[in-house]
Amino acid sequence: MDEMAKSAGISRATLHRQFAGRDGLVVELEELGIREVEAALDAAELEDGKASEALRRLADRIQPSAGLLAFLMSQAQLFEGGNTNPGWDRIDQRITALFRRGQEDGEFRIDQQPAWLAEAIYGLVSAAVWSIQAGLAGQAQFQTMIVDLLLDGVRRPA
Repeated sequence: MDEMAKSAGISRATLHRQFAGRDGLVVELEELGIREVEAALDAAELEDGKASEALRRLADRIQPSAGLLAFLMSQAQLFEGGNTNPGWDRIDQRITALFRRGQEDGEFRIDQQPAWLAEAIYGLVSAAVWSIQAGLAGQAQFQTMIVDLLLDGVRRPA
């Protein structure tokens, strides 16, 4: 809680007045994160244009919320015990649909499941955030680190 209060720029006492404990705070942050990610999905217009273009828009629109998303992805209690917030299912369905559309249109490879590709996005977003925080990459590289690695892999271009 101390670290969260410091990150928010408030005292620990103020944080404790607002939230009974860490779990309550994490649940509130989860609600905020889901709203922000769903807004990013809306802004990215995932159904428009080529799937790869929509993927680039998604990475761009999710960047402002990426730190919160990375934090939430590290909170195992949010995803255990069958009490997962239905917002995560909505988000998963929309991202999975983007990859499925890309496969059906012949743009994305078909040997990987769309649901797995959606999970890969979460991992790449989190890794990009942590790399930027550690000074290993710059904010301007966020979109290309995610999208280029996902679309092109680690192979050197021919």
